[in-house]
Amino acid sequence: MATFESTIRQINYPQQNVYNLLSDLSNIERIKDRLPEDKIKDLTFDENSISISSPMGAVKLNIIEREEPSCIKFETEKSPLPFNLWIQILPVDEASSKIKLTIKAELNPFIKGMVSKPLQEGIEKIADALQMIKYD
Repeated sequence: MATFESTIRQINYPQQNVYNLLSDLSNIERIKDRLPEDKIKDLTFDENSISISSPMGAVKLNIIEREEPSCIKFETEKSPLPFNLWIQILPVDEASSKIKLTIKAELNPFIKGMVSKPLQEGIEKIADALQMIKYD
């Protein structure tokens, strides 16, 4: 099992606000205009799932577990590379929180060598995007 983790990111909103927005994927409607269209195409989503066409191919993620207000767990339903994704949200104080993203994937050594760098860069870009969201 290979694990990829983002750096810990400071979010200047309370933990509950961050959780409330990220745990309902229909909230993507509010931020989809900020997503890079050249990287993500055919974006569809509902409360519990998100689908995109990316340079890697079609990917669909489903929320499989919510631990209010600290964690949201996703699993791929459709992906060239099956993986799980966790978004951890921890309080810093009453007005701010921090997040960390984790991807776990079953990779053979050959595939791991090819996808490790793109996966690490991808998880950091997702963390960048989550850090820029207004959670109010």
